[in-house]
Amino acid sequence: MNKVSQIPLSSVPTGQRVRLANIDAGQGLKSRLAAMGMVPNTEILVVSNGSPGPFVVAVKGCRIALGRGMARKVMVKTSLS
Repeated sequence: MNKVSQIPLSSVPTGQRVRLANIDAGQGLKSRLAAMGMVPNTEILVVSNGSPGPFVVAVKGCRIALGRGMARKVMVKTSLS
């Protein structure tokens, strides 16, 4: 059995694809991210995770810039299966 680990989105390197597992935040942030298409099991491509600079992801064909604090609260699965 393959155990899938969950890590914060902020620690995913540029160019890697992951799936959103859950959001460890309040209802306000969860609602805001859901409005941008970030719901559980959605595939996310990390476009830019350079420091300094914005944290940019691609979700459902749209690019979204997130604050580092937001990205730390988004937990993702490293395996796409």
